[in-house]
Amino acid sequence: MSAARRALITGGASGLGAAAAERLRADGIEVITVDLSDAADRALDVSDDAAVRALAEAIGPVDILVNCAGIVGPNKPLVETTADEWRRTVDVNLMGTVSTIRAFAPGMVAKGWGRIVNLASMAGKDGNPNLAAYSATKGAVIALTKSVGKELAQTGVLVNVIAPAVIDTPMNAKTDPGVLQYITDLIPMKRVGRADEVAELIAWLTSDRVSFSTGAVYDISGGRATY
Repeated sequence: MSAARRALITGGASGLGAAAAERLRADGIEVITVDLSDAADRALDVSDDAAVRALAEAIGPVDILVNCAGIVGPNKPLVETTADEWRRTVDVNLMGTVSTIRAFAPGMVAKGWGRIVNLASMAGKDGNPNLAAYSATKGAVIALTKSVGKELAQTGVLVNVIAPAVIDTPMNAKTDPGVLQYITDLIPMKRVGRADEVAELIAWLTSDRVSFSTGAVYDISGGRATY
């Protein structure tokens, strides 16, 4: 991959985003990380559509977009959740992804080359108990990816989504231990995944090595995935 290529990674201050940034930089790619944390290259709340548009104007076009920003949302039965909890989870997990694609995909289309990788979850395919908002938004990210992948299929811009099972990241520190144990037990390998394992898949999906795959779901689940 050309060293001239640029990547933007949301949620890039820690977890999967940070691992992806490290991996892409190893390929000689210029990486810009954005997050709420000061550890990122730029501070950004992906749920703020105006801020996302301002960032796009400030940094210019990128060749690669990796959407890792996300929150767990409410850890409780659906009937105990609130509308505000749902709105916040939707705003970050779904609308944040929508905003970055709207802001950066046109520049990729203009160049005739681009790679967009969205991070969903096995929860978006299977549904995890007491994580209804998270599961619903990750399912929406999968559907979003399939739709946009078809829209951009003839532009040179590929749009794919990764659905990990449990990965050892700081975000899972906020997951109820009982829920975490439940979803770990669903994995035939009987272990959680590592961030660097997901980063390797991201590196492949954002490279020239992939040219005939778009709108696809890539599971990295230790055998949990059944479809």
